[in-house]
Amino acid sequence: MRIESPAFTEREMRGFLDEVVDHERLGLADRLAAASARLAALVPNVSGDPGPASDQWTGHDILAHIVVLSKFYGVVIHQVGSGKLSRIELLEAVQSRDPAGEQLSSLPADQLLAMAQREHQRTITYLRSADSAAMQRRAVLYEGFSMSAAEIAQLPLCAHLEIHLDQLERTLRR
Repeated sequence: MRIESPAFTEREMRGFLDEVVDHERLGLADRLAAASARLAALVPNVSGDPGPASDQWTGHDILAHIVVLSKFYGVVIHQVGSGKLSRIELLEAVQSRDPAGEQLSSLPADQLLAMAQREHQRTITYLRSADSAAMQRRAVLYEGFSMSAAEIAQLPLCAHLEIHLDQLERTLRR
């Protein structure tokens, strides 16, 4: 192995970190595309009937929630990455999501799927085109805690979506 690190300058280190961030950014786009395809495979099994009111979410409820989270976090990623948003009122957003999800839950499953996939595609397109600087921009979520656009794509969007896909699979098996 050729020893090169002693000759590294700050410029080279920044270039290396940009390369790694770009690699992760493209991986997040792929991860979101895979989750979207997984959702498309599950939706035909979601009953067209939203189901009776209960404490447990139905498959239809989960699908409506996925639309809400996909749109919200997709927009947040773009706004943080483009520098348009440096502070997110996350608690307010979470509190307003249930009424939005409730409105959407009256729509048929195929329409909800189309909406979710549109949002996923917008975010995938952004992730594939953003640069390293955009993905490293941060927004404060609450006092003393911030996340970068990349971290928002990784956790509140991709991981959150994957958790709900697991939940949807379990619900459909019942």
